[in-house]
Amino acid sequence: MAEVKLDEISHPPMEQLQGFEYCIDSNPPWGEAIILGFQHYILALGTAVMIPTVLVPAMGGDDGDRVRVVQTLLFVTGINTLLQSLFGTRLPTVIGGSYAFVIPIVAIIQDSSLAGIPDGHERFLQTMRAIQGALIVSSSIQIILGYSQLWGIFSRFFSPVGMAPVVALLGFGLFERGFPVVGRCVEVGLPMLILFVVFSQYLKNVQIRDIPILERFSLFICITLVWAYAQILTSGGAYKHSTEVTQINCRTDRANLISSAPWIKIPYPLQWGAPTFNAGQSFGMVAAVLVSLIESTASYKAAARLASATPPPAHILSRGIGWQGIGILLDGLFGTGTGSTVSVENVGLLGSTRIGSRRVIQISAGFMIFFSMLGKFGALFLSIPFTIFAAVYCVLFGLVAAVGLSFLQFTNMNSMRNLFIVGVSIFLGLSVPEYFFRYTMAAQRGPAHTKAGWFNDYINTIFSSPPTVGLIVAVFLDNTLEVNEAKDRGMPWWVPFRSFKGDSRNEEFYSLPFNLNRFFPPS
Repeated sequence: MAEVKLDEISHPPMEQLQGFEYCIDSNPPWGEAIILGFQHYILALGTAVMIPTVLVPAMGGDDGDRVRVVQTLLFVTGINTLLQSLFGTRLPTVIGGSYAFVIPIVAIIQDSSLAGIPDGHERFLQTMRAIQGALIVSSSIQIILGYSQLWGIFSRFFSPVGMAPVVALLGFGLFERGFPVVGRCVEVGLPMLILFVVFSQYLKNVQIRDIPILERFSLFICITLVWAYAQILTSGGAYKHSTEVTQINCRTDRANLISSAPWIKIPYPLQWGAPTFNAGQSFGMVAAVLVSLIESTASYKAAARLASATPPPAHILSRGIGWQGIGILLDGLFGTGTGSTVSVENVGLLGSTRIGSRRVIQISAGFMIFFSMLGKFGALFLSIPFTIFAAVYCVLFGLVAAVGLSFLQFTNMNSMRNLFIVGVSIFLGLSVPEYFFRYTMAAQRGPAHTKAGWFNDYINTIFSSPPTVGLIVAVFLDNTLEVNEAKDRGMPWWVPFRSFKGDSRNEEFYSLPFNLNRFFPPS
């Protein structure tokens, strides 16, 4: 039997993923870039609609209020995405609404001083102003940690073996938003899942004029086809006698957004009135801001890899967190009803299309701003059943999780130390938040239930986030367990990227536009 050579059974570590035609600073032709940007806009609609759909009715708002919140959230998402891609990390990331803020926001909604207001619209306005005040105050945490470089200093405790579970949990931890939602309307969600996989993977080599059209535009094509199919089912009366849950998840006319949307409405700061401030509510919101910071850090690491860029240096990471803090401040000023974080699904779409161009994301931000002002036209796209988005999430969240695991190629995975860290952090990162979720569903309150409401929000928010639990466990173990050699942790590859001047490519990827580095030189 012939001896098997080592290079035939293993692959050398590679800093950049293969098969990307356009990376962070290269741009597709304008026609392709516009369609790709529109895809990212369509994908961002899922979160932009779902969060207000859950929160606004609980706040006492009607369909008109919900439409305005959705429009405002999309408008501010567009602004934050432009700011982040121009002056923040400069990575191709969409900065959208975050589910991490739901727990402290629900606590504000249930506050006795607000819940007792008899008039629904007045209760909505007062609750929104309280949320705005809490967001404005808590945004200072990210602004301070970012611009003071404190988060960059803390990031020096990170290593590939520590960050791999955190990035992986960014995708794995969102499993509840995948097939469990698809299962609510299988006849719409399952065809979307199958079509998306077939078009983007099995038919990816189908080309028109040398463009792999099914690979790059599979999301747009599949959503159009399945949306039309869902419209036929709805118009044909397929759900006329179905349960309320089935109708909400399957029908294309249940959102009631088009009829409630104004033709033209431009969101503006303080449109709901002057924010109100409460110390306890603001302290509770700080926990969500910290969770958003950790989840965004993991997202930046994944986005850099999918954009064929170097890992963002500590200075760039801090700069991005600072601008994200400004984004949360804008959320508070405009009244989006939630805070901001990096959109994980849009990071996954970079990998699905194999296009990591910054310009594509900036174009998508333009679509968000434009359609958020044209109410009726923008609301048309908001009628897409959320089940369709959930089917796409099954692929994109899994892709982001796999990107996280790819960092392990730079470590020694024959080391029991590393196996212990990765295994325990991923397991606890999934298990602990699942315990908090099940406890909350059963008891209608989180496991932390003391007289100090802000403390309850802290504990329940932080330990409901898989990446946050994963980071706490992985970074602690990685920095306290004995290690034989630094290369076991992947540090020889990781350390040069800590500083801006550690790699010559950093200037190409992360330098500020308009020659602003003269005034803000990176360290």
